[in-house]
Amino acid sequence: MPTALSSTDARSRARSEFAWWRPVRDVGYLLQFRAAAVRRRSAFRWSALLLLLITAAVAIVPAYVPAEDDRRLEIAVLMPTAMAGIFAISIISAIASGGGRELISREQGVAFPVSPTTDHLGALLLAPLNIAWLIQAWVLLGASAYGALPARLITAQTVILLWLALATAAAQVIAWVVEAIRRRPHGIVAMRFVLVAIAGVALWIQLTGRTTETLDRIPTLSLWIAGIGGFELGWFSAVLLELVLLFCMVVLGAIPAILAARRLPHDELRAETDTHTPRPMPWTDLSALLRIDRASVWRAVPMRRGMAVLAIGPGLVAVVGGLPWSSVTVLPGLVVSGGALLFGVNAWCLDGRGLLWRENLPVAPGTVFTVRALVIAEFLAIASLVTILLASIRAGAPTTAELTALACTLIVVTLQVVGASMRWSDQRPYAVDLRSARATPAPPVMMVGYSARLALSTTFTGLLFSGLSRVPDPTVSLLVAVPCLAWSTVRLLRSRRRWIDPAERARIVTTVAA
Repeated sequence: MPTALSSTDARSRARSEFAWWRPVRDVGYLLQFRAAAVRRRSAFRWSALLLLLITAAVAIVPAYVPAEDDRRLEIAVLMPTAMAGIFAISIISAIASGGGRELISREQGVAFPVSPTTDHLGALLLAPLNIAWLIQAWVLLGASAYGALPARLITAQTVILLWLALATAAAQVIAWVVEAIRRRPHGIVAMRFVLVAIAGVALWIQLTGRTTETLDRIPTLSLWIAGIGGFELGWFSAVLLELVLLFCMVVLGAIPAILAARRLPHDELRAETDTHTPRPMPWTDLSALLRIDRASVWRAVPMRRGMAVLAIGPGLVAVVGGLPWSSVTVLPGLVVSGGALLFGVNAWCLDGRGLLWRENLPVAPGTVFTVRALVIAEFLAIASLVTILLASIRAGAPTTAELTALACTLIVVTLQVVGASMRWSDQRPYAVDLRSARATPAPPVMMVGYSARLALSTTFTGLLFSGLSRVPDPTVSLLVAVPCLAWSTVRLLRSRRRWIDPAERARIVTTVAA
């Protein structure tokens, strides 16, 4: 009579079944599990095909665009810096998410024996499903095709594609190391000192005029030279080096991932075990709901980390680059669109099962919707204001037209994104546990679509008001802002009517609380 394998025989069974291959096999199972949960499979296939076609077009078409040799040379000279830039941004993104995005949520992972190595490999596969990563990859591939001649296109793009994979894998290794350190005693304080020191060094390099000297020493220069050199020995050596380093980074990332998995994250543990002193009872339903929603947002670990990255990151870039006020006008749109992706696109997911309790409160449904929209707008506005304050350090004194355009941009993009977020939250709710710093409010594929639409609309709005900031009369910005605000308000009110409908609200509540 056959019997099941006992836990004491796991070691011998692992040896006989090639334990090193098990994480790869488990990732395949998890991908099948996630694919089975896709609601509209035909739309998913068309979206994947569209992304592949866009990537292929970006990587090929710019090489055949007529251009002067001097212009191509300028782009080619900037390529090593761009390669280093995407590596830095990949590191920041992976650290902010605590090692990378989850292939399977923590609650679902309870029923599946997901090892840290499997988690590490799954996070690597999800890294490209990020609109920020995709846009940067497209820009890098397009610049590479434009800077290289058509005869060198294959060799150059091979080096760039391998570099994108290598930079993503190396960034995740660094992120896992940081997360393992953060989970040790006093690890959070130690990492804050390290981040402040790195920011200080970068600022010192920029202020002392050594930026060009530092960029000339970037190792990516030799890789780019080998890529545009054609099928020569240097190219084969560069490709082989990237492949070896890529394999080493993928394997090496499992070590800090295992070390991090052995300890509980301090931030999440503190958020779940902290005690809070009760405050006096609020006077109105509106103030009571505001207090609840603010606490659910500001006490969540992903919200605090995301706020820090979104608010401080673009602001530091503006300080180092010395952006003028006409360029600063574009920043609020980027910050607001990124902030909505933290929870706004699925705004009711923060309640989880608590949304059932919220529905039993003697409060009007319209008040609940209004409070949630106000909290999202408050969160996005604070992040944008921090970015603007940092950017103002070196931007100088703004003119009346520039200040008016900046204020109009902030108000318009905030209302625009809040309206879109509440609309998507009503149309496509998801049951998500946002207690983990690595969680996302929607499936990865949906997040790509949300981020693409938000980035497109907010960037267009920012560029529009950036141009209007150069108009001497500030009234022009106000006149353009009025119809934009009216349109966003109408769409927000439509979403509010949908939420007030009992049948629609029941569908949202049962989905989120599932």
